[in-house]
Amino acid sequence: MLHKFKNIDLLIVAILIAFLVISTLLVYSATLDDPNIDFDLKKTITIYIISILAFIGVTFVDFRVLVKVSPYFYITGLALLAAVYKFGLEKNGAKSWFPLPGGLDFQPAELMKLVLIIALAAFLARKQGESLTFLTDVLPVGVIVLIPFVLVLIQPDLGNAIIFIVILIGMLWIGNVKYLHFLIGLLLAVAALALFMYLFTHYHEPIKTYFTEKGKSHWVARIDTFVNPESATKDQKFQVDNSIKAIGSGGLTGESYLKGTSVHRNFIPYAYSDSIFVVLAEEFGFVGSSILLLLYFVLIYRMILISIQCNDKAGSYIIIGVVSMFVFQIFENVGMLIGIMPLTGITLPYISYGGTSLLINMMSIGLVMSIRVHQEKNPIY
Repeated sequence: MLHKFKNIDLLIVAILIAFLVISTLLVYSATLDDPNIDFDLKKTITIYIISILAFIGVTFVDFRVLVKVSPYFYITGLALLAAVYKFGLEKNGAKSWFPLPGGLDFQPAELMKLVLIIALAAFLARKQGESLTFLTDVLPVGVIVLIPFVLVLIQPDLGNAIIFIVILIGMLWIGNVKYLHFLIGLLLAVAALALFMYLFTHYHEPIKTYFTEKGKSHWVARIDTFVNPESATKDQKFQVDNSIKAIGSGGLTGESYLKGTSVHRNFIPYAYSDSIFVVLAEEFGFVGSSILLLLYFVLIYRMILISIQCNDKAGSYIIIGVVSMFVFQIFENVGMLIGIMPLTGITLPYISYGGTSLLINMMSIGLVMSIRVHQEKNPIY
């Protein structure tokens, strides 16, 4: 097994270590003056150790084994999503977590993203790059994604549900979906979005009343801040407006570490998780933000290279699924904090505080590394 170490992409490993260091510094700063949360170094180190061990473990498991048993993973993932709705722990209005010993929590929707990527890769790889037909390929793949999408949406966890759709689009594209089918899907998506905008605008009050009665008024508030910002209240625009101001105040080099004005006055909600990019931008400025985005770019670039060099369709598809997931999460998280994307609960990969998110992200890169380590073997399809 030790000879496989020579095939590990050391640049990717270095980037992951850099992410952990950056995350630790930013989360500590974000929680320093927050009375609602304390930075627990022992818990953080425990999460890091578990995540690193998971990365190493997945790296040295032949990804082809995971592809072969993907149907069992998929069924298990669905069972967990169904179970959390009944037995899960509720946080921030969403019943998405299983409590674990040691004060840790587990979010099955995060695991389902990786499971879904493997399941879709196994299904699409059987075509060996041939054009996908609608009835026998595109439709079944859509159903595979639709089931967990609905289960996650009713938790409700709109952010992770959207990521499932992004993974589907990315993997269908690389799986050689016909241009006509892609164009029809795109037109349907645009039409659905236009219909949603029309209904939300013209029936705003009944929709707001309904969601308020269901205890989900924050959904309408988040949509208002993006779709109809001029009519949104000051409270509804609080997070986005303050995030934009804080990012702008960082200037070129930032206000310096632990001295971010908005962050340490608690003007930024969820600064340690969803809004962690604000901490970076305010304290390290444009330079610090650019360095982080450059690290993301190099990570994605290296993964795409591994995908191109892979001689196994399933392996290539898995990597593109992981890349699609990361690209969207990075764009959405940063975009929502500068006002160009809707406000959601999507975290910044590797940087935001969150044990399950970090664990699954490390396993995802471990899976990519497994493809690199084992690519000299014969393809499974």
